[in-house]
Amino acid sequence: MKLSRRVSWFLLAFGVWSWVIWVTFVKNLWQDGSGLAFDDAGDPTAYFWVHLTLAVVSFVLGTIVGVIGLRGVRALRRTA
Repeated sequence: MKLSRRVSWFLLAFGVWSWVIWVTFVKNLWQDGSGLAFDDAGDPTAYFWVHLTLAVVSFVLGTIVGVIGLRGVRALRRTA
């Protein structure tokens, strides 16, 4: 399958955007002062584990999408 230049760049940008957003989210989750992510004893709550799982899945999917976009951009540069 051949991706267009626009789609390739979009996928690459989406992968980078996903990493920026979710890294920021995990940092904020880790430093949560509201008591949602950690209980009074400092142990992670279910809220923490669910949102950490969402972040990890998003990292993986963002990486896969970004790699597809990067491969599309590289393929277009080779043919140009």
